[in-house]
Parts: sequence; structure tokens; C-alpha cells
Amino acid sequence: MQKSWRNIAIALAGMTQCARQVEELAKTGYLKTEVFETAVKSLINTDPSSAEDVFGGLEAVQPGLSTLKDILEDHRSPGNADILRYVLGAVVLQKRLARRKDVLYIIGNRLEKVSQQVEHFGCSHDNVVSNIADIYTDTISKFPYRIQVTGEFNYLQQERVAAQIRSLLFAAIRAATLWRQAGGTRWHMLFYRSKMLAATEQLLQRA
Repeated sequence: MQKSWRNIAIALAGMTQCARQVEELAKTGYLKTEVFETAVKSLINTDPSSAEDVFGGLEAVQPGLSTLKDILEDHRSPGNADILRYVLGAVVLQKRLARRKDVLYIIGNRLEKVSQQVEHFGCSHDNVVSNIADIYTDTISKFPYRIQVTGEFNYLQQERVAAQIRSLLFAAIRAATLWRQAGGTRWHMLFYRSKMLAATEQLLQRA
């Protein structure tokens, strides 16, 4: 994929959107169905034609673009701390996953079955969510590094919420793969915020 700030911003928006939904779900127990379905679709979209096509179009990542804009304008805000932590965690896990071709092969095969399930049940059906969460648990959760999700104990202890969170983290890692393919690096987050902000604002005007 050709490097461009536009594609980097789209991928970051995908990560940010998943991270924000993880935060909201862990703290309130509330799941935005459209955001979750966008995440699931990104996992099973194996042949996207563009960066935005991974998520089903720019409109599908509008919430993520808005959150990304807020973070780029004030990345030191305490209100963004958990979101940033989840995004950075996804970047770390994606880098480790990329080195494990054996794990990637397993994930690819199992996601094909998820795709078949989605055709029958839809993206947010409990069977689909459980299957995606199981893939995450059996593969990425085995890595020494793990993303620690903070929130209300009563919500985090619910199996359904836990499965939804794992699915969203999985999708954030998928978006991190796109971010790497688009030329994204951690240095961009530190030294090129103005360029990413400009690209994000342009995308928001079109979303």
C-alpha cells in the first residue's frame, strides 16, 4: 500500500474507534452496535480495495476520526489516557503477531469460518462474537504482553462483555496491521501530529 497521511489517519481512526468502544464497554457496559459491526467486518474483509474499504467506507470510521482529532489536539488529556493505552497496546501486539507466521495462519483459517458464520447470523450475533473472542484467546492472548483493560468489575466479569472486548481488541490489532502497511510508525505519533491532524480533518469533511 502506498504511504500517505490519509491512509495512516484512516488506519489510526480504525484503531481509535475500537479502543474507545473498549473503554466505553468496560466502564458502562454499553455497546454501539454499528461500531462493533464495523470492527467485525474489518476482521473478515480479506480483500479490501483501499484503506477505507477495510472498514466499509469513511462513514463507518467517522466516530474514530472524531476521537482521533480530539486526541491529536490534546493528547495529554486524562480522558484520553485509556484510549491511547489500548491503541499503543494494539501496535505492540501487531508487531509481535507479524513475526509469527504460524499464528497468522491459524488466525486466517479460523476467520474464514467466522466469515461463514456472519453470513448466516450477522456480525453481532453471540455465536460470532464468541468465536472471534476464542480466536483471540487461543492466539494473541498467549503472547507475554497483554492489554490490561480497566473498567467496572461487574461488566468485565460478564462473559458476553469480555468476548466483545476481545473482539474489539482483535479488530484494533487488524487496524494496526493496516497502519503498518500504510507506512505508520510510532515516531509519527510523537513528531508528526500536525500532519496527521490535517489529514484527519480532511477525512472528517468527507465522512
